[in-house]
Amino acid sequence: MYRFLLTPRWWGINLFVLLAIPFCVFMGSWQLSRFESRVADHREAGAQATADRTQTPRPLAELLPVDKETSGDRVTATGRYGKQLLVPGRELDGRAGFYVLTLLRTDDGKALPVVRGWLPGNADPAKAPAPPAGDVTVTGALQASETPGDNGVSARGGLPAGQTAAISAASLVNLVPYDVYDAWVTLDRGDSGMKAVPAAAPADTGLDLKAFQNLGYTGEWFVFAGFVVFMWFRLMRREVEFARDAELGLLPEGEQPAAV
Repeated sequence: MYRFLLTPRWWGINLFVLLAIPFCVFMGSWQLSRFESRVADHREAGAQATADRTQTPRPLAELLPVDKETSGDRVTATGRYGKQLLVPGRELDGRAGFYVLTLLRTDDGKALPVVRGWLPGNADPAKAPAPPAGDVTVTGALQASETPGDNGVSARGGLPAGQTAAISAASLVNLVPYDVYDAWVTLDRGDSGMKAVPAAAPADTGLDLKAFQNLGYTGEWFVFAGFVVFMWFRLMRREVEFARDAELGLLPEGEQPAAV
């Protein structure tokens, strides 16, 4: 009765099932490993953020370029404050407001974007305290350049003069007359009465939408594997029932059993 499993048609079905199930299991396991990796990164980032607050600040040159290892590290830099910009649409403690971003011109001629603090309300140059004059030394958390459209960073253009949507070298290069580091710093303590902006976790280390997408894909691949098995058993059962009916002469008139 089961000789139909050796027919060319069923050889093709069986081969498909034997290949599909391991593939689905492999893809599901891979997506699960991606989710677990993001969870581990999230925990490490939290532990690193706690350690970063107590570590001795290091010179900027020792921490560039910014990566997952150096993002959030305490850094120190010396220079003179130059052009000041506002970064609108930034929330802190559940309140809408804006960052005050000032370019620190270092001795090598390049400028380091420094977030001196956060203020509530709409971005208004009149609210933003002027930066200190003369040589200053800043200490804060090193951050990677932001990518517009990611992690709540606005990608909209057409902002008023003196504003930028994202803190990145690519966004600032057309707004200031000097080269800009591909990094920025948020001060440990807000300047001139402003609130300090907490350091953000490195990209792709948090439990964000991508992490839960990985978890969702994990379930989908294992469901696919189960569906393949279910359909194989269903087809086989149907074929067995058809063969059994043929042996008992219960086939509808004009219908012939499949050759086995």
